[in-house]
Parts: sequence; structure tokens; C-alpha cells
Amino acid sequence: MVSTKILIRKARKWQKLAVIGRRRITSSLVDKGHFVIYTIDQKRFVIPLAYLRNTIFVELLKMSEEEFGLPSDGPITLPCDSVAMNYILSLLQRSLAKHLEKAVLNSVASYRCSSNASYCHQAHTDQQSLVYGF
Repeated sequence: MVSTKILIRKARKWQKLAVIGRRRITSSLVDKGHFVIYTIDQKRFVIPLAYLRNTIFVELLKMSEEEFGLPSDGPITLPCDSVAMNYILSLLQRSLAKHLEKAVLNSVASYRCSSNASYCHQAHTDQQSLVYGF
């Protein structure tokens, strides 16, 4: 049988750990109107909710669901690396014309950047050709 004093000490210890855990959770919250995604290289991005209407982002989320499944309690991971994500975000911030948006969408859908180095290299080469098109 466990004594009452030991149970009280353990309860206090667990309460302290719970408080520490809550602090960590609240420090990772994002501003209203934004959500967090991660790339395959574990980089964190804070994305405006308005981007969910963009066809490029919709395609990335579909690819994420196909590759990783729907996360029930973990973060959303997109199937591209941080370099590709930075590139896509910079294009979305510029409000792409429809024909350029389709070109980026075709690029994203055809290459599906993964952790495989040759895949990523091929995708980055294509991204550079899109940048030169501006």
C-alpha cells in the first residue's frame, strides 16, 4: 500500500509537469486567421487561412493526404521541402496570374518533391525555370 504523503508528492509533481506542458502548448499558438504546416524537412510555416482558397495549396493538401494520411493529433506535413515551400509562398504573396498559377500547379503535381534527393533536385531546377519566366 502506498502512503498518502507519497501520493500527494506525486500529484504535485504531475501538476507541475502539466503546467509546464501547457506553457509549451500556448507558446506555439499562432495568430488568429492563420494555421501551421510543416514540410518534410520539419520546418514550420505559419500560413494565412486565405491561402486555403488557392488551387496550389489545395493540391498540396491533397498530396499530403495521399502521402501521409490525415493527421488526427499531429501537425499537417506537406510533401515538399522548405525551399519549395518558401518559393510557393513568395509566389502566392505576389498574387499570381491564372496562367502562372497553372504552371506552378502543374510543376507541383508532376514532381511531388519528396525526401528523395533526385526528386528534390529536379523540382528545384523546375522552380528556377519558373522564376526566370517572370
